[in-house]
Amino acid sequence: MQLALDCLKGTFGDAILETSNHLGNETAVVSTPKIVEIIKFLRDTTGLEFNMMMDLAGMDYPGRAERFEVVYHLYSLKNKKRIRLKVRVTEENPVVPSIHSLYKAANWFEREAYDMFGLKFEGHPNLKRILTFEEFVGFPLRKDYPVNKRPKIPTPDPLIR
Repeated sequence: MQLALDCLKGTFGDAILETSNHLGNETAVVSTPKIVEIIKFLRDTTGLEFNMMMDLAGMDYPGRAERFEVVYHLYSLKNKKRIRLKVRVTEENPVVPSIHSLYKAANWFEREAYDMFGLKFEGHPNLKRILTFEEFVGFPLRKDYPVNKRPKIPTPDPLIR
Protein backbone atom coordinates (compact mmCIF):
# COMPACT_ATOMS: atom_id res chain seq x y z
CA MET A 1 0.00 0.00 0.00
CA GLN A 2 1.23 3.48 -0.86
CA LEU A 3 1.99 5.71 2.10
CA ALA A 4 -0.59 8.40 2.79
CA LEU A 5 2.28 10.88 3.22
CA ASP A 6 3.43 10.27 -0.36
CA CYS A 7 -0.11 10.93 -1.61
CA LEU A 8 -0.32 14.12 0.44
CA LYS A 9 3.04 15.43 -0.80
CA GLY A 10 2.15 14.64 -4.39
CA THR A 11 -1.25 16.34 -4.17
CA PHE A 12 -0.67 19.26 -1.83
CA GLY A 13 3.05 20.01 -2.27
CA ASP A 14 4.01 23.10 -0.26
CA ALA A 15 0.99 22.77 2.07
CA ILE A 16 2.76 19.77 3.64
CA LEU A 17 5.31 21.50 5.87
CA GLU A 18 6.94 18.51 7.61
CA THR A 19 6.54 14.75 7.57
CA SER A 20 7.79 11.78 9.53
CA ASN A 21 7.18 8.06 9.36
CA HIS A 22 8.66 6.35 12.39
CA LEU A 23 7.75 2.66 12.72
CA GLY A 24 4.78 3.11 10.41
CA ASN A 25 3.35 6.06 12.35
CA GLU A 26 2.75 8.61 9.62
CA THR A 27 2.70 12.25 10.73
CA ALA A 28 2.37 15.44 8.72
CA VAL A 29 2.47 19.08 9.77
CA VAL A 30 0.22 20.88 7.32
CA SER A 31 -0.67 24.43 6.40
CA THR A 32 -3.55 25.63 8.59
CA PRO A 33 -5.76 27.04 5.79
CA LYS A 34 -5.57 23.70 3.92
CA ILE A 35 -6.52 21.38 6.81
CA VAL A 36 -10.15 20.85 5.76
CA GLU A 37 -9.17 20.13 2.14
CA ILE A 38 -6.41 17.73 3.24
CA ILE A 39 -8.62 15.82 5.66
CA LYS A 40 -11.39 15.59 3.04
CA PHE A 41 -8.82 14.19 0.58
CA LEU A 42 -7.66 11.58 3.12
CA ARG A 43 -11.26 10.59 3.86
CA ASP A 44 -12.56 10.44 0.27
CA THR A 45 -9.60 9.12 -1.76
CA THR A 46 -9.88 5.48 -2.79
CA GLY A 47 -7.01 3.53 -1.28
CA LEU A 48 -6.64 5.89 1.68
CA GLU A 49 -10.18 6.11 3.09
CA PHE A 50 -9.44 7.55 6.53
CA ASN A 51 -13.10 7.35 7.46
CA MET A 52 -12.77 7.63 11.24
CA MET A 53 -11.59 10.61 13.25
CA MET A 54 -10.24 9.08 16.42
CA ASP A 55 -9.14 12.22 18.22
CA LEU A 56 -8.54 15.94 17.97
CA ALA A 57 -6.41 17.53 20.66
CA GLY A 58 -4.80 20.84 21.52
CA MET A 59 -1.11 21.13 22.43
CA ASP A 60 0.72 24.04 24.07
CA TYR A 61 4.38 24.84 23.41
CA PRO A 62 5.01 28.23 25.10
CA GLY A 63 8.56 28.61 23.74
CA ARG A 64 7.54 28.42 20.08
CA ALA A 65 6.56 31.27 17.78
CA GLU A 66 3.53 29.19 16.82
CA ARG A 67 2.62 28.29 20.38
CA PHE A 68 -0.33 25.96 19.77
CA GLU A 69 -0.90 22.85 17.73
CA VAL A 70 -4.14 21.12 16.85
CA VAL A 71 -3.47 17.41 16.37
CA TYR A 72 -5.83 15.17 14.38
CA HIS A 73 -5.70 11.37 14.56
CA LEU A 74 -7.45 9.64 11.67
CA TYR A 75 -7.96 5.93 11.08
CA SER A 76 -8.83 3.87 8.03
CA LEU A 77 -11.11 0.99 9.00
CA LYS A 78 -10.60 -0.63 5.59
CA ASN A 79 -6.80 -0.43 5.57
CA LYS A 80 -6.20 -0.56 9.34
CA LYS A 81 -3.87 2.45 9.09
CA ARG A 82 -3.51 5.61 11.15
CA ILE A 83 -2.27 9.06 10.30
CA ARG A 84 -1.59 12.07 12.48
CA LEU A 85 -1.97 15.59 11.14
CA LYS A 86 -0.86 18.75 12.92
CA VAL A 87 -1.53 22.41 12.32
CA ARG A 88 0.25 25.20 14.17
CA VAL A 89 -1.17 28.56 15.22
CA THR A 90 0.09 31.57 17.14
CA GLU A 91 -1.12 32.76 20.52
CA GLU A 92 -2.24 36.04 18.93
CA ASN A 93 -4.40 34.28 16.33
CA PRO A 94 -5.32 30.77 17.55
CA VAL A 95 -7.84 30.08 14.77
CA VAL A 96 -8.21 26.83 12.81
CA PRO A 97 -10.92 25.92 10.27
CA SER A 98 -13.51 23.55 11.74
CA ILE A 99 -13.79 20.01 10.37
CA HIS A 100 -17.18 19.29 11.96
CA SER A 101 -18.76 19.02 8.50
CA LEU A 102 -16.42 16.11 7.66
CA TYR A 103 -16.66 14.21 10.95
CA LYS A 104 -19.60 14.86 13.28
CA ALA A 105 -17.53 13.80 16.32
CA ALA A 106 -15.24 16.79 15.70
CA ASN A 107 -17.97 19.03 17.09
CA TRP A 108 -17.29 17.97 20.69
CA PHE A 109 -13.52 17.63 20.29
CA GLU A 110 -13.28 21.17 18.91
CA ARG A 111 -15.37 22.51 21.77
CA GLU A 112 -13.05 20.78 24.25
CA ALA A 113 -9.94 22.29 22.60
CA TYR A 114 -11.64 25.70 22.70
CA ASP A 115 -12.56 25.33 26.37
CA MET A 116 -9.21 23.99 27.56
CA PHE A 117 -6.76 25.92 25.30
CA GLY A 118 -8.69 28.85 23.82
CA LEU A 119 -8.30 27.51 20.28
CA LYS A 120 -11.01 28.85 17.99
CA PHE A 121 -12.52 26.78 15.20
CA GLU A 122 -13.77 28.96 12.37
CA GLY A 123 -17.12 27.77 11.07
CA HIS A 124 -18.00 25.70 14.13
CA PRO A 125 -21.80 25.75 14.67
CA ASN A 126 -21.78 26.06 18.48
CA LEU A 127 -18.35 26.99 19.82
CA LYS A 128 -18.85 27.40 23.56
CA ARG A 129 -17.43 25.93 26.73
CA ILE A 130 -18.14 22.25 27.29
CA LEU A 131 -16.16 21.22 30.41
CA THR A 132 -16.03 24.41 32.45
CA PHE A 133 -18.80 26.80 33.40
CA GLU A 134 -19.58 29.80 31.19
CA GLU A 135 -18.06 32.39 33.57
CA PHE A 136 -14.76 30.47 33.89
CA VAL A 137 -11.76 32.73 33.30
CA GLY A 138 -8.77 31.37 31.40
CA PHE A 139 -7.89 28.10 29.76
CA PRO A 140 -6.86 25.40 32.24
CA LEU A 141 -4.64 23.24 29.99
CA ARG A 142 -2.40 26.09 28.89
CA LYS A 143 1.01 25.71 30.44
CA ASP A 144 0.90 29.23 31.88
CA TYR A 145 -2.41 28.67 33.73
CA PRO A 146 -1.74 28.99 37.49
CA VAL A 147 -1.62 25.51 39.04
CA ASN A 148 -3.15 26.60 42.35
CA LYS A 149 -5.84 28.84 40.90
CA ARG A 150 -9.29 28.00 42.25
CA PRO A 151 -12.08 29.74 40.39
CA LYS A 152 -15.17 30.91 42.23
CA ILE A 153 -17.90 28.48 41.29
CA PRO A 154 -21.25 30.14 40.70
CA THR A 155 -23.99 28.96 43.00
CA PRO A 156 -27.71 29.30 42.43
CA ASP A 157 -29.55 32.11 44.17
CA PRO A 158 -31.14 30.53 47.30
CA LEU A 159 -34.28 32.69 46.86
CA ILE A 160 -35.03 31.29 43.42
CA ARG A 161 -36.92 27.98 43.44
